[in-house]
Amino acid sequence: MTCWYEGPLAAFDTETTGVDVETDRIVSAAVVVQDAAGTRPRVSRWLVNPGVPVPAGATAVHGLTDEHLQLNGRWPAPVMFEIAEALAEQAAAGRPLVVMNAPFDLTLLDRELRRHRASSLDRWLDSAPLLVLDPRVLDKHLDRYRKGRRTLTDLCEHYGVELAGAHDAAADAQASLDVVRALGRRFAARLERLAPPELHNLQAVWHAAQARGLQAWFARSGSEESVDPAWPLRPDLPAAA
Repeated sequence: MTCWYEGPLAAFDTETTGVDVETDRIVSAAVVVQDAAGTRPRVSRWLVNPGVPVPAGATAVHGLTDEHLQLNGRWPAPVMFEIAEALAEQAAAGRPLVVMNAPFDLTLLDRELRRHRASSLDRWLDSAPLLVLDPRVLDKHLDRYRKGRRTLTDLCEHYGVELAGAHDAAADAQASLDVVRALGRRFAARLERLAPPELHNLQAVWHAAQARGLQAWFARSGSEESVDPAWPLRPDLPAAA
């Protein structure tokens, strides 16, 4: 029987105007679908005119300028609809969705849907939930004592995955998918008996524990930065009184 990490997987990634999921916007996104390890992937790409200025710091990361997005990007409302439909299609097919640092990308998409569609990501997933695989959470749990950073670039180097064109949504999505396959093979003894739904639930527990550990480290360092334990989607902020 084929293990889940050798079988059908999809991956999702975004490039954005910044790192605040509540206020920043999606400028590009991609969904990559691969039916089995080593097969040719199917790639869907979106380019978005966010309707707000793109900070120079964000452009320095992904290379997308205001001018380029205004000329070539689409209005956010139909794009967010199409992305949500694409993710719902993966959920309905029972195909696990790889999302590096899932609370960032999925929460940003949820907020964009609320902003432009008066909706939420959960509404697209009423009939079938996402089965998320987050290489960051998996790696931190399975190899917790390894020193060093765990960005996508770091994970690609550690697991021997090629990352061509970092900070391009499609390239990052494909690399994240390849990292999960490589991670699955390396830790096969611990992962092969876990079905994706069970692994999804376990990652929520693992991420919460990782968040508590990071929060304690911040406290010891004198930092007031907070760490959200929610995974794979952060709850909506309560409305201001």
